[in-house]
Amino acid sequence: MLVSTLAMLFAKNQKVVAVDCDADAPNLAIWLGEPENWKEVKKISVSEKPIINQNKLTKKEAKQCVKKCRFNALLFTAQGKLKLNPFFCEGCGACEVFCPKGVVKMKPVKNGEIRTKNTKYNFPLVSGQLFPGETGSGKMVDQIKAEAEKFNHDLMLIDSAPGTGCPVIASLRGSNFVVLVIEPTPSGFSDLKRVLKVVNHFNFPWGLVINKWDINKELSNRMEKWSGNKFIGKISYDKQIFKAIANLKPILETNLKVKTEITTIYNKLKNNFEF
Repeated sequence: MLVSTLAMLFAKNQKVVAVDCDADAPNLAIWLGEPENWKEVKKISVSEKPIINQNKLTKKEAKQCVKKCRFNALLFTAQGKLKLNPFFCEGCGACEVFCPKGVVKMKPVKNGEIRTKNTKYNFPLVSGQLFPGETGSGKMVDQIKAEAEKFNHDLMLIDSAPGTGCPVIASLRGSNFVVLVIEPTPSGFSDLKRVLKVVNHFNFPWGLVINKWDINKELSNRMEKWSGNKFIGKISYDKQIFKAIANLKPILETNLKVKTEITTIYNKLKNNFEF
C-alpha cells in the first residue's frame, strides 16, 4: 500500500520505477490496480536441480545417495530407483559430490519469472516471483533489480519482503534510504530491532512508519518516541482499505483517511530526506 501510493506521488515530478522484490508473494501490481496485462513475462533460473542417471547407479549406491541428502529430497523407490522430490530439494549440490561420479549432474531450472509493464500512472513496474516450492529468493531479487535498472529513472522505489532474510538483504543492497514499516505489537517492535541490525550494519539512513498505529496507541507512542527524528509518519487501521484493494482501487483514488496520511509521509520524505 505505502510503496504503491508513494510511487504514484513521486511520479508526478520524477522519473520513477516501482519494483516488487517480495519474490514469494508479490502484490504491488494489485495495490496499483493492475494485476494483469503484463508487457513482458520471462522465465528465469536462480537455482539448480539434480538430474539423475539411473544407468550408472546400483541399488546399494542409490541407498547411500539417499542418506547423504540432509533435506530428504532423494528417495529410494520400490523399483530400486533413485528419485528426486523437487519440492524438498534446496539445490545445494551435495548429491553431485557424494554420489558416484556421473550419477548426478546439477543443471539450472526455470524456477521463477520476471514481469514488466508500463503502468497507467506514467511509470514502469517490475515484479518477480518464484514458482511454488522453489528456492533462491535472494538471487531472484538481484535479477528483479537488474531488470529494473534497464529503465531510465531518477528514483527506484523497492517494495521488499518482510523480515530479515535473504530477499530483504538483497533488496536493501545499494539503497540510499530505507523506510521501515512496522505494526504496534510486541513482536513487531522486536522485528524492528532485528531488521535495524541489518540496516545499521550497512549504514543505511532510515525512517520509521507505524502502520495500524491506532490498534495499540500506547505502544505506537512508545515506538514514536523511541525512533526520535527517524519517525516519518503513521497510518490508521481502516477496513475500507481492504475493500478498496479487493476492487483494485489504488489508495490515491479513494477518499479514505489513509490517502491524507500517506501524502503527509510523502511530503516529509520529499522535503526532509535526500535519496
